[in-house]
Parts: sequence; structure tokens; C-alpha cells
Amino acid sequence: MSRLGSRHGADESAGLLLWQVTNRWQAAQRAVLKPFGLTHVQFVLLASLAWLSDAERPDDPVSQRALADQAATDPMMTSQVVRVLESRGWLLREPHPADGRAVALRITDDGVALVRRAVVAVEQCDEDFFAALGSRSAGFAHGLRVLRDAHA
Repeated sequence: MSRLGSRHGADESAGLLLWQVTNRWQAAQRAVLKPFGLTHVQFVLLASLAWLSDAERPDDPVSQRALADQAATDPMMTSQVVRVLESRGWLLREPHPADGRAVALRITDDGVALVRRAVVAVEQCDEDFFAALGSRSAGFAHGLRVLRDAHA
């Protein structure tokens, strides 16, 4: 047993390993997003808004709450980031037509253009980062979905 009283060594701690890998992955994402003038959370929210606003439902407003739910981000933090994205002209905040208490979000043409360019870099970064998994990549993604859904 360690001085901490832990039953596991550092290399057996799934939580610590997840923390370490996440930090390294986020550093890689920050590096590829920097030329686009986006933080990782800004990219995730803008890409999520683009996905929620797809061509199949262009007239359906996306609420700020729906965006936070899709991205699994804190609603208050989402609100702050949305304001920054709006100030840069990448999305619009409007009164929600069906809910007077809610805000509807619309991605602008500039926002769509930016996120389309950035997603290419982000997806390449993911491919490069997770390449070490080789054929285990699909199983890893499956395991992450299981954990995400179990703790939703």
C-alpha cells in the first residue's frame, strides 16, 4: 500500500491515466486551434451549434441550453463563451420564438466557414493522437461512449 493509502499504483489508476491523457490531448487540440483564433471550448461549442443547426432543420432555433447539453458543458460557462463567439461575429443570439426565457442561437456564415476549416485540423489531430491505439481505436471509442452514457 502506498503512503496515500491507495490500493492502486499510478499506472493502474484509470482516473489518473484519463487525467494525464486528457491533458496531453487538450494541449494538442489547443496547438491546432490556435491559428484559427479559437480555444478548444469555443471550437466545441461552435461545432456543436453547426451540427445542431444542420440543413435538415435550418429554421428550428437552437437554445443555449440545448447547446450546453449537446456539448456537455456547464450552462453558465456556455453562456460566457457564447457571448465571446457572438462578439466575434460567429453566432447570433436572438430571443427564442417559443420560450420567452430562452435565447436562440444561430451560427453565422463566418462561423460556418471558420468551423469547417477548423474541423479539418481537429480531426487530423485526433487521428494522429489516437493512432497509437491502432485497431483498438473503435473499442476505445465504444468504452468512452459507455462511460459518457452511464454518467449522463
